[in-house]
Amino acid sequence: MNHAVRVYQHGEPDVLIWEPVDTTDPGPGEARVRHSAIGLNFIDIYFRRGLYPPPALPFIPGMEAAGIVEAVGDGVTDVAVGDRVAYATAPLGSYAEVRNCPAETLVPLPSGIDASLAAACLLKGMTAEYLVRRTYPVQAGETILVLAAAGGVGQILCQWAAAIGAKVIGVVGSDAKVEIARAHGCAHTIVTSREDMVARVREITAGAGVPVVYDSVGADSFESSLACLQRRGMLVSYGQSSGKVPPLDVGTLAQHGSLYLTRPTLMDYVPTRPELLASANALFEQILQGHIKVDIANRYPLRDAVRAHADIESRLTTGSTLLLP
Repeated sequence: MNHAVRVYQHGEPDVLIWEPVDTTDPGPGEARVRHSAIGLNFIDIYFRRGLYPPPALPFIPGMEAAGIVEAVGDGVTDVAVGDRVAYATAPLGSYAEVRNCPAETLVPLPSGIDASLAAACLLKGMTAEYLVRRTYPVQAGETILVLAAAGGVGQILCQWAAAIGAKVIGVVGSDAKVEIARAHGCAHTIVTSREDMVARVREITAGAGVPVVYDSVGADSFESSLACLQRRGMLVSYGQSSGKVPPLDVGTLAQHGSLYLTRPTLMDYVPTRPELLASANALFEQILQGHIKVDIANRYPLRDAVRAHADIESRLTTGSTLLLP
C-alpha cells in the first residue's frame, strides 16, 4: 500500500502525519512516479506552518523528488515508462512513496546523476542557478555576500559563484559551519554568533560594501543585509527562515544608496518547460564538470518527517537533507 505524510492543520512538526493513501491511475497529461528519494527544503516548512498557503487542507507537502516513471496518462510525450526523472516545482505532494505528477514538470536525469543526488539538489540547484545567473548575474572579480552559506542552497550558490570567478563572503551561524562554507567556495566567512556582519563586510571590502547580498534568513538579517550593500546594490531576499521581513518604508532604499530589492521565487524563473529544462541542465552540467559538489549530509526515513523537520528548524543540519520512502 502507498503511504504518504499528510498535514491536516498548520503548526509544529508534529502535524506531519504518516498514513496510507490511495494510488490512482495517472490522468491526462500526468505520469505516476515511484519515488527513490525526496528532497526536504525550507519551503516545505513554510507550507507546514502556513506562511505559504497550500491549495487546501489536508495536503501532502513537498515539492522535490526523484524516481522512476511507472505509468503515463493520455497525451503524455515528455516522459515514458521506465524513465529516470526528478522534479522540483508545484504541485505539492512529494512526501509520498508514489504519486501522480504533471508530466511537463518532470526532468529526465542524465547519466551520472543518480536519484539521490537529483532529489538532494534539483530545487536548491535551480534556485542557485537563477540567483547567480539571472536575478543578479554575478561577474568574475566581484565580491558578493551569501547568508546561510553552509545550508543546502548556500553551498551550491557559493560554489557556482566561485566557479564564475567571484569572491564569496559566506555568512554562517556558528564556528562549526566555517569549514563547510570554506570547502564550498567561500573566500571569507563571517560567524554571526560572534562577529558583526556589517563591520566585517566593510572591513573585507575596504569600506565599499558588496554589489549583491543573497539573503535567505529574512527578518533577523534584513536590516544588516541592506547595510552591507554598496551604492545601487541589490538585496536578493529569497527566503525567510527566521520569519517574514516586516513592512518596509521604500525610502529606506534611498537612504542606503538607491538600492534595489527583489523577492524572487523559483516558480517565476521556470514557468515554462523550456525554462525548466534549461535551468536543470545548467545545474547538471556544473555538477558533471566538477564545479559543484552536493553534500547529502542528512537522510531520514520518510515516516520520520517529524524528526527531520525539527532538526532542520533547529539548524542542526547542513547541506542537503533527503527523505527516503
